[in-house]
Amino acid sequence: MVRAGARRAGTRRNRPFWVELPLLVGIALILALLIKTFLVQAFSIPSESMQNTLQKGDRVLVDKLTPWFGSEPERGEVVVFHDPDGWLDGVAVDPPNTVQKVLSFIGVMPSAEEKDLIKRVIGVGGDTVECAGDGPVKVNGKALDEPYVFPGNTPCSNDDKGTFKVTVPQGKLWVMGDHRQASADSRYHSDDRNKGMVPVDEVVGRAVVIAWPAGRWNTLPVPATFSEN
Repeated sequence: MVRAGARRAGTRRNRPFWVELPLLVGIALILALLIKTFLVQAFSIPSESMQNTLQKGDRVLVDKLTPWFGSEPERGEVVVFHDPDGWLDGVAVDPPNTVQKVLSFIGVMPSAEEKDLIKRVIGVGGDTVECAGDGPVKVNGKALDEPYVFPGNTPCSNDDKGTFKVTVPQGKLWVMGDHRQASADSRYHSDDRNKGMVPVDEVVGRAVVIAWPAGRWNTLPVPATFSEN
């Protein structure tokens, strides 16, 4: 004799997939949003200012988790940061289409509406950074060995902004692009409210890997020269 409870269990029907699909999509979107907010996010390289380390159009993955544990950017790291004070004023931004909006929401691609930049950290709070003529760049009196600088560039620029000596305040960063003669970095914003420095709390995270194109996949380690300063 079959019990009524067993009979009911045996005849229970699974819910149709189309009923469960919205729930699965919702869970996937929530997980993607959490990953984008707290773990990692894609960022598209918008210009040639970081050549040859990064090419325009490269996609990098940005570590957003480390700052949540109180870690601050270090010398030599490539970081993504919010526009600190009008650095991108006048830069045209193409309005995103619907697909771009969806992909940027879940962190697969960056938002075209976000005003973020990417540069290399040269000096942190307390450092003295200087350069004159063709260089080299010096941090706390020690010359940097910079093989990542774009071929044919000099470490500094022979213009009124290319010669400088600054002391970085606590909580700020001095950043420069690897393509020194094509990067509007800290050198060229010394008249803004931060004197060209980037506040640490404007940093989104550290770029850790080139994820796309596939043929350019590579990590972005800190150059050895920064361990000597």
